[in-house]
Amino acid sequence: MSRWFMSSLLLFFVSVTVTIYVIVYRETLLLDLVPIHWGVTGKPDGWVPRDSIIGSIVIMPAIVVFFLFISRVIPYLSPTNYQVETFRPAFEYIIFLVVALMVYLHIIILLAQMQKISDIGRWMMAGMHVIFAAMGQVMSQVRRNFFVGIRTPWTMASEKVWNATHRMAGWTFVVGGVMGLLVLFTPLNPLWSLPVLLGMAFVPVFYSLWLYKRLESCGQLEPPQT
Repeated sequence: MSRWFMSSLLLFFVSVTVTIYVIVYRETLLLDLVPIHWGVTGKPDGWVPRDSIIGSIVIMPAIVVFFLFISRVIPYLSPTNYQVETFRPAFEYIIFLVVALMVYLHIIILLAQMQKISDIGRWMMAGMHVIFAAMGQVMSQVRRNFFVGIRTPWTMASEKVWNATHRMAGWTFVVGGVMGLLVLFTPLNPLWSLPVLLGMAFVPVFYSLWLYKRLESCGQLEPPQT
């Protein structure tokens, strides 16, 4: 097992430990009514009785363990010429980042429900921007596959387009992540950083289409694999 997968397992056990602690000591940690939804201002606008929240608390650790299981199966499902093994270290790192984000969001929600933090939206957006910036560090290492990366019809059809798109996406994720964090350090509503997140998601998609059509018009696309 790689160090990144072991780190993912460690984060899973952290989330389980925190979840068990909150459930066992819920009468001390939680108010009679616990917030479960927050409005655009970051203020809670939906509550449930304390004992009704146990089911929702255990959902995230369950999702994490299922995600980790799927991540171990994916390498065996990858078809020839699209194998995850060609970039296994980057794949394991991306899985770790996704697990880290899920565990982080789980803990942030619990802290907000315990009245330990306010403005939950700012905390959640900050976590997402950090994860995107970290993911950008390895995007250029991701090779063509069906499970991870910018998987558009144009990147899947051309290895040139795939590689160029992921190099560009790496820079987009890093720059966008930093820009989003800078927005969150201002008094602005954290939702102002949402366009940055959307840009990180959609700019590489449109770039892959533009690049594919450009290479196609110049006759520079590689022949399809047989």
